[in-house]
Amino acid sequence: QWMVDHYNRVAEKAARYQIMIDAHEPVRPTGLHRTWPNWMASEAARGNEYNAFSTGSPPDHETILPFTRLIGGPMDYTPGIFKLKGYVAGVPERQLHSTLAKQLALYVTIYSPLQMVADLPENYEAHPDAFRFIKEVPVDWDDTKIIEAEPGDYVTIARKGKGSQSWYIGAVTDENSRTAAVSLSFLEKGIRYRATVYEDAPDADWKDNPEAYSIRTFTVSSKSRLSLHLAKGGGAAVSIVPEARKK
Repeated sequence: QWMVDHYNRVAEKAARYQIMIDAHEPVRPTGLHRTWPNWMASEAARGNEYNAFSTGSPPDHETILPFTRLIGGPMDYTPGIFKLKGYVAGVPERQLHSTLAKQLALYVTIYSPLQMVADLPENYEAHPDAFRFIKEVPVDWDDTKIIEAEPGDYVTIARKGKGSQSWYIGAVTDENSRTAAVSLSFLEKGIRYRATVYEDAPDADWKDNPEAYSIRTFTVSSKSRLSLHLAKGGGAAVSIVPEARKK
């Protein structure tokens, strides 16, 4: 109980000095982040770091969190890992149960107004085209649409950037590959958008080829539908930005 009270004392003290709080290894969320607006996020569940010192979480883990831990508030999952195999010296079998595209999707499916860029700089330098999504994706939102979701199987979420007209989509799946079909009817009618899709490559697989991805860009509107390829243990991320109007 002393440690539970300690988290409360820290949040209150930090609020007096206008310092943000991101708690790791805390107790489960109890709504205190609504009492203390500086309490931005907490871990309070098995985060991405578990993959670094154990056998790791199964591919369906991130499809379950929105129905369990995330009901309690923002989660600092520490997403964005690009080096998915061989990141522990001397332990070649250690790897994330994820693809690189899925790591991008987590910035949308797992809400946190204080996000991490959790990998090493050199691993991002190896994939500057994929890192562009992390640079652009917001951390807070004006609107959220749950496109499709089944606990333990798949989750597809679209969110509108706070104070922005741009939308972002994240789709993740379990150990089974699938195609996510996304209607863009939530977009403003009469406006053309530029969609950039970051998805698993045709030969991607969380176990054998996790860092294979493809990027495609095209024009969409509220009448469009997206077809996103999700490999086994994979995902897809999409940015949808309004095209500049002609003068």
